[in-house]
Amino acid sequence: MTDPQDGTDGQDDMDVQDRTDTRNAPDPRDGEDRHGGADSLDGGAPHGGADPRDAPAPSDVPTLLVVDGANVVGSVPDGWWRDRRGAAGRLRDRLADFAGGGLPGLPGPLEIVLVVEGAARGVDPVPGVRVDEAPGSGDDRVVELVAGARGRPCLVVTADRELRRRVGELGAGVVGPRTVRPRS
Repeated sequence: MTDPQDGTDGQDDMDVQDRTDTRNAPDPRDGEDRHGGADSLDGGAPHGGADPRDAPAPSDVPTLLVVDGANVVGSVPDGWWRDRRGAAGRLRDRLADFAGGGLPGLPGPLEIVLVVEGAARGVDPVPGVRVDEAPGSGDDRVVELVAGARGRPCLVVTADRELRRRVGELGAGVVGPRTVRPRS
């Protein structure tokens, strides 16, 4: 469906700022946090949502990074539809680079979970990336993982507006696919 306000289908990631709820997550384009200073992750939660860092978390618990695999893979038209499992495997391998080093403005280590669904199932985990095969909807599985992470920092990678809303209500931060997958 086309967004009448900007003429897009809503599946892009961070091109239009008002469509993006980054909840304290850094903008990978400029190192600025939407609610704080450069490389800051302490700006507070907008819109009255719970800040996932407010709850005490042991310092040895890494941020949970939950990746909506179908959405991130589909963000670049590189032929992924011919081999969905292969595309998910390539994304998994790219994510492994972030496990220890983190993301721009979000230092590691990160606990990374790649959620796959449908034809992308069957991708094995690698060190640093757990692969979670959604039994049904990948979006529902992402929400379940976020709900189970209450009390610890959680960041979701997706451009899906409805999923952004759902996980945002649970206190998770949200960033777009380009955070982990630059456009080709």
